[in-house]
Amino acid sequence: MEGRLFHERGTNQLKADEREELIAHLEKMLETLKFGSITLVVQDGKIVQLEKNEKVRLQQNKNR
Repeated sequence: MEGRLFHERGTNQLKADEREELIAHLEKMLETLKFGSITLVVQDGKIVQLEKNEKVRLQQNKNR
């Protein structure tokens, strides 16, 4: 799976320590995410930011 996350041409390839850091952050985000999404922000062919968007579902109030 991790090979699909990265653009593997020329200078766009991540160094081993950068790859490990990215995977560690993604794993931590995924462990705590129930409903939502994780977005990778790319600039000049490199991942520069991760964004976690979480949805919180509230139980419907029966008195409405």
